[in-house]
Amino acid sequence: MGCTFSGLNALYDAVNGGGDVWINENRFRILRQLGEGGFAFVYLVKELVNDNSSVSGGGLAKKVKDPSHLSDDGTYAMKKVLIQNSEQLELVREEIRVSSLFSHPNLLPLLDHAIIAVKTAQEGSWNHEAYLLFPVHLDGTLFDNAKVMKAKKEFFSTADVLQIFRQLCAGLKHMHSLEPPYAHNDVKPGNVLITHRKGQPPLAILMDFGSARPARRQIRSRSEALQLQEWASEHCSAPFRAPELWDCPSQGDIDERTDIWSLGCTLYTIMYGVSPFEYALGESGGSLQLAIVNAQVKWPAGPNPPYPEALHQFVTWMLQPQAAIRPRIDDVIIHVDKLISKFSH
Repeated sequence: MGCTFSGLNALYDAVNGGGDVWINENRFRILRQLGEGGFAFVYLVKELVNDNSSVSGGGLAKKVKDPSHLSDDGTYAMKKVLIQNSEQLELVREEIRVSSLFSHPNLLPLLDHAIIAVKTAQEGSWNHEAYLLFPVHLDGTLFDNAKVMKAKKEFFSTADVLQIFRQLCAGLKHMHSLEPPYAHNDVKPGNVLITHRKGQPPLAILMDFGSARPARRQIRSRSEALQLQEWASEHCSAPFRAPELWDCPSQGDIDERTDIWSLGCTLYTIMYGVSPFEYALGESGGSLQLAIVNAQVKWPAGPNPPYPEALHQFVTWMLQPQAAIRPRIDDVIIHVDKLISKFSH
C-alpha cells in the first residue's frame, strides 16, 4: 500500500487485524475496535514508547499541552476516518480546526492528528485517511448507558441527573462564550461520554465537533433558509434538532439557542432513557417533525418516587419552540444550580 507522508504523518499496517499506527512521530499499537459509524472507526490504542522513556514522559507527553489529558497506562481512543473526496477532506480538516478552539474539562480534547494520502487501485488516484487521537472513556456514551439502564428498568437519581446535566452546560457555555460563539449542533446522548466514579456523580464529557460551527446566522431569503434546513438534516440528529432547523424562517436570525433545545431533549433522555419526541415515530400517522415543531412532550413512567415536577418544568422551559424566548446557557446554568442546591442531599 503506497503512502505519502505529510510531514512525518502516519504510516500503518493491517489496521483491521491489529498492527501499529504512527501519528506524526508517535507510534500506537491497536488493541481493539471500540465502535464505528459512517466512514469512521474508533479503536483502543496504546502508545509504544522507547525503553529509555517512561509512558508519562513518552513522545505524546511533549505534544499535549495539558498533562491531565495523558493516560496513566498509555491507552487512548483513535478515530480513523476514510476520506473519499475533497468535500469529506474539507469536513475533517474543519473538525480538526474547530476542535482546537476549545479547552474545557467537559469537552473532549483532540490530542493529536494526522491526515495521510493513500494510493488507490486506480492508477494515479489517491484517497486520504485521517487519524484523530483522544483520551479514552471506556464506560461508553450516555446513549449506551441509557439503553442498558432502560432494559434493567433503572434510573439515574435526581442528584446524578442534575450533576451530569450541569457538566454538559459547563462545556456548552465554553463554546457559546467564544468570539464568535460556536454552536455544537449535535448535542445528544450519543455524543456524551460517561465515566462512572466511586462515591461521586458520573463524569460527563461532550464530544464530536464535526457539526460545530459559528452559531449566529442571518437568514435573509427562502433559498438561505432551505440551505440551512438541508445542512441541518445532514448534521443535526433528527430527534434532537430544534424546530427552527426543521422549518427555517426566510427572514430571521438563528443563534446558539438551537443547542439549548437539544440540551432539553438530552436532559429528558438522561431521566427517561428515550428522547422526548421518539414516541411520534411509533404512532401511525405520527410525525417526528410535527411533534417537535409543536413541542408535544409526553412524560413516561419514571422512577419511584418520581422525578420532581420542577425537573419536568425545567425541561419544558428549554423546549420552547420559539427560539427568541428560549433561555440562553447562562440562564440554564443559574436554574440548574438552584435545582442542585434544592435536590442534592
